[in-house]
Amino acid sequence: MKKNFTLIFGLFILMACTNKTQPEEAETLSGLKKSNFETEVDGKQTQLFVLTNITGMEVCISNYGGRIVSVMVPDKDGTMQDVVLGFDSIDDYINIPNNFGATIGRYGNRIANGKITVNDVEYELPQNNFNHTLHGGDKGFDTKVFDAVQTDDQTVELSYTSKDGEAGFPGNLVTKVTMTLTDDNAIDIQYEAETDKKTVVNLTNHSYFNLSGNPENTILTHELMINADAFTPVDTTFMTTGEIADVEGTDMDFRTPTLVGERIDNYEYEQLKNGDGYDHNWVLNNDGDISTVAATVYYPGTGIELSVFTTEPGMQVYTGNFLDGTVTGRDGIVYNKRTAICLETQKYPDTPNKPDWPSAYLSPGEKYTSRCIYKFSVRK
Repeated sequence: MKKNFTLIFGLFILMACTNKTQPEEAETLSGLKKSNFETEVDGKQTQLFVLTNITGMEVCISNYGGRIVSVMVPDKDGTMQDVVLGFDSIDDYINIPNNFGATIGRYGNRIANGKITVNDVEYELPQNNFNHTLHGGDKGFDTKVFDAVQTDDQTVELSYTSKDGEAGFPGNLVTKVTMTLTDDNAIDIQYEAETDKKTVVNLTNHSYFNLSGNPENTILTHELMINADAFTPVDTTFMTTGEIADVEGTDMDFRTPTLVGERIDNYEYEQLKNGDGYDHNWVLNNDGDISTVAATVYYPGTGIELSVFTTEPGMQVYTGNFLDGTVTGRDGIVYNKRTAICLETQKYPDTPNKPDWPSAYLSPGEKYTSRCIYKFSVRK
């Protein structure tokens, strides 16, 4: 009887240990789980990298598309707010057409009629937007898995080699994107690229910002300042006309802080009608000086302010005009029209076909470099 009792007790202990509940996976501040971002795409592993600084700010980055997935910053009350749009899992990033938070390449913005000429050779690119090439085509860098190394708690290095002929572009382009979360609550993005054949390159980040922390709110009551005296007008296909126009006396003048929604629906003004709101490149006054502010966005409700700095000559400001309620994002929130603003530092659109504009050409032996800083602060 004693032997039977010992056997039964032993089996009970074994079953208890076998059925012991596994500990819950830790979530990020934004509620994301790393396991939900792990899969395989084109034979390469995707991951979620979490950056933190001494102030408690947190930035989550996926190597799928080199994407900023979440950005947790403190508001005026010290409450952490997620100020970018995105998804809860890698599956949605893969299966729902989007460029939320993505590294855009080879060429951010539009190239007219999907054609460039390099060394007197015309190259045809994918036409994915009104017969133009937008953001490198429908298989741009936002769909690629970058090699990634997190070097410390605050930095991740992403690299990707775009093969000669990928999306029609010439040259093997070796690209490196370094994202650093600084201790003064800034995301410092540094781009590098080299090629073995003359090509064009224009890299940017496509984060969708909503400083209210709740994308059920629009960004129409966000206050916007753009340090630019001019912009590049667009036609009805969102393509630049080749003109550089003065903002003075127009609805494109944001040199003094102005609510995004103050003039956005004035479709009697041709440029707002053509862009269905703001979807334009501004010609920045900073002359490539990274210490000079290019733009600020501020939301009084949270007191959060975003300042943008860049070495680039231009910045595309897009007010989420094509978000139409068909996409459900993080926390089950439906993304409706104008629930975010994008601030894409860049060369001007279609620069390869407009030789008088800042060059986007890169030759062997040269190094492409670009830098963008998104810095967060609080107005009390």
